Amino acid sequence: MRQGSRATPTSRLLWAWVRTLSGVGLLAFLLWRLGTGPFLDGLRSIDGWALGAALGIGALTTVCCAWRWSLVAGGLGVRLPLRTAVAHCYRAVFLNATLPGGVLGDVHRAVRHGRDVGDVGRGIRAVVWERTAGQIVQVAMAIVILFALPSPIRPFLPAATALMVVGGLAAVLLARALPRSGTSRWARGLRAAVADVRDGLLARRTWLGVVLASAVVVAGHLATFLVAARTAGSTASLSRLLPLTLLALLAMGLPANVGGFGPREGVAAWAFAAAGLTAAQGVATAMVYGALVLVSSLPGAAVLVLRRVRVPAAVPREGAVAG
Repeated sequence: MRQGSRATPTSRLLWAWVRTLSGVGLLAFLLWRLGTGPFLDGLRSIDGWALGAALGIGALTTVCCAWRWSLVAGGLGVRLPLRTAVAHCYRAVFLNATLPGGVLGDVHRAVRHGRDVGDVGRGIRAVVWERTAGQIVQVAMAIVILFALPSPIRPFLPAATALMVVGGLAAVLLARALPRSGTSRWARGLRAAVADVRDGLLARRTWLGVVLASAVVVAGHLATFLVAARTAGSTASLSRLLPLTLLALLAMGLPANVGGFGPREGVAAWAFAAAGLTAAQGVATAMVYGALVLVSSLPGAAVLVLRRVRVPAAVPREGAVAG
């Protein structure tokens, strides 16, 4: 038993290193093939207009993420005021944009909120379901747009969509077939998952808000990427850029990245080249997007600083009272 408990942290640490090194390796490959020009040219092209647009769009998407999280948490019976959720989401976006993996900020807000309400498990589940809902809406919007507009993957889209539909139906049928009664770990987990989806996502008071907030978040990410494309010098039409933008955003869901960089730049390079543009333009656009996301997350750094200032400040007062 002791050996098994040691293996779990080791395997997690190994997997974390594999994900980080995969992102670094992909960036190194792009540097080897394209040189530093696309990376530096993209960053040098950023101007005040792009930064202002990123901050404004980032504020909108962060508030919508916080609203979605608050709705899901409320459905699960966990109180989460919108103001608190916005602060936590800003901090999470900043940590996601600056730390390897791209999800550590979400892990932090999940655990932190769970500790604040005295139920870490429910706090983590609220973030997991909130993020899952966002990904489902993003994939659904991507399928619609990719079907409507030409893209490099359009010939493969019907088969990929069919596989996703079959996989989703299989998951639903498997969940219905598995026993929900009993005290086994699987039965308890399945009951909790079914209750979470019913109360946190599909309840009449939450599902419309969750879908609306998720759609606005996806639209905000698309708008930021299009701003990045224009800033990087792309003159392609919106109908041509939009599918490429979606592909790059979907790649951001892969955990093998370094502060968000890695798969996004690789997919952007391939998609732009396959669409008749250039790989260098795709990398430059993705680099600008990453920089704009980092700038839009800077209010999260302020949240971190304020938190660090407030917590130590309470210690001397308590000591003074005790003395």
